[in-house]
Amino acid sequence: MTAPATGRPAGEPERPGDGTTPGPGAPAAPGTGTATVSPAPTPGDSTAPGTPGPSGGPAAPDAAAPPGGPASAGPFTPSGSSAPSGSSVPSDASGAPDAADAVDAVDASDTFDQDSLPAPRGASQSLLRSLLRPSRGRVAVAAVLLVVKEAAVQAGPLLVALAIDRAVPALRAGDTGPLLAVGLAYLLCSLVSGGFQYAFVLLSARISQDVLLDLRGRIFRHAQALSLDFHERYTSGRLISRATTDVESLRELLNEGLEELLSVALSVFYIAVLLLWLDWGLGTAAVLSFYPLYLLIRRFRRRSELVYGKRSTAIAAVVVKFAETMNGIRPVQAFRREAANEAEFRTLNRRHERVNGDAILEMARYVVSSRLVANTVVAAIVLWGAYRVATGGLALGVLAASVLYLRRLYDPIDRLGMFLNSYQSAAASLLKIAGLLAQRPSVPEPERPRELPARPEGHPGREVVFEDVRFSYRGGGEVLPPFGLTLAAGTTTAVVGTTGAGKSTLAKLLARFYDPTAGRVLLDGVDLRELSAAELRRGVVMVTQEAFLFSGTVAENIALGRPDASRADVERAARAIGAHDFIAALPDGYDTDVRKRGGRISAGQRQLVAFARALLADPAVLILDEATSSLDVPGERAVQRAMHTVLRGRTAVVIAHRLSTVEIADRVLVMSGGRVVEDGTPEDLIGGGGRFAELHRAWRESLA
Repeated sequence: MTAPATGRPAGEPERPGDGTTPGPGAPAAPGTGTATVSPAPTPGDSTAPGTPGPSGGPAAPDAAAPPGGPASAGPFTPSGSSAPSGSSVPSDASGAPDAADAVDAVDASDTFDQDSLPAPRGASQSLLRSLLRPSRGRVAVAAVLLVVKEAAVQAGPLLVALAIDRAVPALRAGDTGPLLAVGLAYLLCSLVSGGFQYAFVLLSARISQDVLLDLRGRIFRHAQALSLDFHERYTSGRLISRATTDVESLRELLNEGLEELLSVALSVFYIAVLLLWLDWGLGTAAVLSFYPLYLLIRRFRRRSELVYGKRSTAIAAVVVKFAETMNGIRPVQAFRREAANEAEFRTLNRRHERVNGDAILEMARYVVSSRLVANTVVAAIVLWGAYRVATGGLALGVLAASVLYLRRLYDPIDRLGMFLNSYQSAAASLLKIAGLLAQRPSVPEPERPRELPARPEGHPGREVVFEDVRFSYRGGGEVLPPFGLTLAAGTTTAVVGTTGAGKSTLAKLLARFYDPTAGRVLLDGVDLRELSAAELRRGVVMVTQEAFLFSGTVAENIALGRPDASRADVERAARAIGAHDFIAALPDGYDTDVRKRGGRISAGQRQLVAFARALLADPAVLILDEATSSLDVPGERAVQRAMHTVLRGRTAVVIAHRLSTVEIADRVLVMSGGRVVEDGTPEDLIGGGGRFAELHRAWRESLA
């Protein structure tokens, strides 16, 4: 008895999702097995009976939701708390996000274009606290250094008052002791303030660099951990802006702004106390003048907060446009897009210029207004104090010290404006970084990961089952209607169809770049959602249409498939694929630097390197997503020869545009509108007169 091609042993009861009924228009293909399109679930059901719900997967239009309520959570779910960036999104027992998370996800759907990712309330402050927490001991020491330094600085005017009112009269009487004591005290205060300032700058710089190192690392790690759907919607230029421009804004605050804030706060406190101690009337007048300054500061902070939020978005748009143009420099020059791109860049650059101008204008308004208030108050207090000195109600030294303190009191107001300038810029940047770090992968790691069952010796590949699967991208209609499909272990299945038929989506579900909206994808009976990322990537490898090579040597790019591989293993894989000859002919052989994106070698050679990488990884399941569609005829032939080697002894899914690739398949699935409409061997489908036969006929005519 012959086992069905579904991979189910003869006599075994049918597993849910096994293909047993031909799709519409599919010719009978005995022994090949077929895919089934499962009946649609009851309206309102979000999952097929007996299957767990998606875990943060893309939203389906018909997913379960309360009447009038939001759809299910989309491909990403912003955190609703200030939990660490690596934590999971809270979910109910079924693994589906709760209603609050669903609402957050829906609300966030329009924020990508606006570069305004949602973040929980207080996320910026929580992020800053978590960054400073490892350095809290050093922060405390730095604060003590600044307190002592500021006390030494503010002792100066008080010593001047002592010199005028006591040391000078004593000197006239022939006693030089008080004046020498005041002079030595002033020198000592200068030395203490300078030494403590040096220690503070050194320590605060180390704290700042540690914080920035941690933050950049968090951004990079988190960006890598986010799922594919996030990166398809959030451009790399914005990520670069988060890790450079926004981090730089925080650096300015940490290096300069915080010292300014603490210095201003301490100086205002010391001076207010000393003024009140020197003379209650002058001190009270000085303290009352704080109120109009407070109103100016509050107005400046509110207006600048809006401006700096716009500025961060504007500079990100400039970076995005620049990165997009440089990454696509070949088509830009080929289609003479330079002038059009320059016009678009000029528009974005001018927008950034206008927003920067608004920020400078707000700063100018604050500085002019604060100086006007400060100078008016100083003039009024000096006139009043002079009158009191003339009438004998105030000592001259006290007036001199009070005037010095008043100048020191109001001079930091400009510095406070500079701090607020840095603060608003850093706050806007920190909010955007917090919004990025608040995003959660739509393909989360399982809480209790399972391992794949061990493969028996000589057993090729693993069985793949799509069990009552359906899928929708967020914001779009259903891409894959409910269907079931079984791919027998060790077989090669080609998937063909027109653009938009759902071929690549099928491959992405198998690679778990997305989770199905409903149903399960099983690998040897284990749900992909129950496998850790490391276990899954060991078992399933995908080779895409454009073979991406990283900067580095050829050997390093091949060894990505198995980082612990020896040079002999790398060369063995390259020889098996047929890539050894062209690699050996390179200037430095396997040690040749392929440069950015592998630009030093041809597209066909890059694809051979990708195949060698896959062969070295030795996965049980291999996915080839249109791996030959961008190659010329010689390159395609070389890659097809390599495909025979790399597909041998494993389960393979080949997404094909060129039907020459289909000839090596054991089974062909023809997709249309997200459904499998034909299923059989290449020979049976060619002779059946269906869609595949028409595609094959058109392909043969194109070769004539």
